[in-house]
Amino acid sequence: MYQLWEDRMVKRRPFQYIVGCEHWRDLVLCVEDGVLIPRPETGEIVDVVEGLVNGIDGGNGLEKGGVWADLGTGSGALAIGIARVLGGESKVVGVDVSDVAVSVAKYNVERYGLQDIIDIRKGSWFDPIMEFEGQLAGLVSNPPYIPSKDMDGLQVEVGKHEPWLALDGGIEGLDYLSYLCTKTSTMLKPGGFFAFETNGEEQCKILGEYLENESGGNISNVKIVSDFAGVPRFVTGHRRKTR
Repeated sequence: MYQLWEDRMVKRRPFQYIVGCEHWRDLVLCVEDGVLIPRPETGEIVDVVEGLVNGIDGGNGLEKGGVWADLGTGSGALAIGIARVLGGESKVVGVDVSDVAVSVAKYNVERYGLQDIIDIRKGSWFDPIMEFEGQLAGLVSNPPYIPSKDMDGLQVEVGKHEPWLALDGGIEGLDYLSYLCTKTSTMLKPGGFFAFETNGEEQCKILGEYLENESGGNISNVKIVSDFAGVPRFVTGHRRKTR
């Protein structure tokens, strides 16, 4: 008992790592050292997808079915949340470069009986899913987006214990977000949807402008979506449908 107290109060190890799980939306997900603890705001991506599927988001609805990808899946939270919204008509591929994350994500997928719908693959970003180039119905990601200069100033529970691999987004925090944006239009099928989580308003504006101006006219309906606290947090949009 003292060891648990020391881990939490002295070493400031996250409570989720001590108990081995995190309550996220209506799920209880296994987490352990080396796997990013899923945040409540990330679940808003699932809400956006659900709204589109149910046709309640401005007429830009999505049909169930097709292949979706969750890049940097971590614990598998987004992959599982989206798979439960889409149902058995779809396939979701979760990708992560971390062996620990892949193992934990597979465990969580099996725990919820979704192994026939969700395929967890080890690899870097798009590399494991190039077979779906131009075919993805949806693409979501909560990539590393914290600027490197801010890493040392993070809360101890985060900066000392959670994996920097899942947090550090490079000098401006945009290394991985920018890469995702450069490949989005080629990976999605016409009408396909994307949603990326960011560090906040500045990153949202940079990505939104890039997607609108540098995608060769292939991206449409770019939106900035705020989180529960009203902070601009997500960039969403579609690959333009062919005429």
